[in-house]
Amino acid sequence: MQKMTEENLKAAFAGESQAHMKYINFAEKARKENLPNIARLFEATAYAERVHASNHLRALGGLQDTTTNLVAAKSGEDFEIGEMYPAYIAVAREQGEDKALRPMNWALEAEKNHSVLYGAAREKAEAKQDISAVDIWVCDVCGYTVEGDVPDVCPICGVKHEKFSKF
Repeated sequence: MQKMTEENLKAAFAGESQAHMKYINFAEKARKENLPNIARLFEATAYAERVHASNHLRALGGLQDTTTNLVAAKSGEDFEIGEMYPAYIAVAREQGEDKALRPMNWALEAEKNHSVLYGAAREKAEAKQDISAVDIWVCDVCGYTVEGDVPDVCPICGVKHEKFSKF
């Protein structure tokens, strides 16, 4: 693939991915404002943006076998842990942006957990085994993810277990 086309696909993937997430959040807000049909419009468009992003990812060759995908996922989490969030947190702290520090710190801590989960899943995938069939829970506030029993209180942000979503 020519370099400019590859860069354009990467940019399109990023843009479509961001639009997907933005519209999901817009839908949640519309629902809270008792506008369910506008929420559905946002959800439908978010899905379309997801389709676009997925198509771009496939064109970039970014979808491989599960073991390779787990390596890529862990690598991304490790980059966020080791480089991205520490740098972003330092800048926010330097600039006195307290409102940005909390979600960045929460994300950093959650990413550490994600890296561990991906590493364990990779070992299973390499052995041609699936991970245990237990519930997976995600804190709706900070993104902390756990397999098995939901904690009474989130170890990152401190919310009660009622704020966890089951997968």
